[in-house]
Amino acid sequence: MQANTLSGGFADPATQSAHAFRSVMEAMARPGTIQDIHGAAPPAPLSPAMGAVLLTLCDTETPVYLAGDMDCEAARAWLAFHTGAPFVGPTHCMFAVGKWDALAPHAVYPVGTPEYPDRAATLIVECSELTTSGATLTGPGIKDQATLSLPEVEAFQANRTRFPLGLDFIFTCGERLAALPRSTEISRSSSEAIAQAGGS
Repeated sequence: MQANTLSGGFADPATQSAHAFRSVMEAMARPGTIQDIHGAAPPAPLSPAMGAVLLTLCDTETPVYLAGDMDCEAARAWLAFHTGAPFVGPTHCMFAVGKWDALAPHAVYPVGTPEYPDRAATLIVECSELTTSGATLTGPGIKDQATLSLPEVEAFQANRTRFPLGLDFIFTCGERLAALPRSTEISRSSSEAIAQAGGS
């Protein structure tokens, strides 16, 4: 077993996993806010934030789908050693991990059922940037409105129409994360809307 498979987990699992879990829950409760998350040093292409999220949320009963370049031996070995999470295809996963384009098509993921809406997948999306600018967010946990850099708008708007079914999203970048639960409403920023209108 490679040394980098054994390393990179939480050095103090009880404390660091609690802090990481708090960061994830705070991001979910307050969509549009960016939270710091530390403690993990996974192998590339997993970022420290993505590694920390996976260490916090995954275990032997949470099937994971690795998309695109995330589906590599280094990532599989590290995640298997530190969490024991089984690897599955997109139609049976609880968590899907990858860059936005690699995670398409989004229609294949579980969105829950009317009886069990919680049986939906969470997509953990690695982003090249993560800022509090871009699309406008409103809904539960947001006072007035918030803004967040999203890879696109239409997919999240379509996801919102399925509520209480639908997907939840966690965005990671470096050692930071943000979240977009299915209950959040999304619209284009004023500048984006003006630019789109001018181009039509």
